[in-house]
Amino acid sequence: MATPGFAAGAYASIQGMGAGNLLRKPLASTGAGTGSADFSAMVGKALEATADAGRKADAQTASVAMGRSDIVDVVTAVAESEAAIETLVAVRDRVIAAYEEIMRMPV
Repeated sequence: MATPGFAAGAYASIQGMGAGNLLRKPLASTGAGTGSADFSAMVGKALEATADAGRKADAQTASVAMGRSDIVDVVTAVAESEAAIETLVAVRDRVIAAYEEIMRMPV
């Protein structure tokens, strides 16, 4: 069963997953002083990091096409981009599952 703490744990585990720069920077805390991360800022940073990984893979592909880069760099950039996307999708799926579980709880 998914718990609210599960989603927070999933986001925290992303930091250790080599998925590019995904959530690498410290997150802004809310004004309440609790130290908890602003959810929209966290999601925005995750999306931006995933987009950056995709742009890096595109740039490496263009460099290989022009003969200025090695194919190994392209494979590495594409793998990092794929890992970032898979991580983002996995976290999205877990958040949706946690939300659905909360909605099934009796009031």
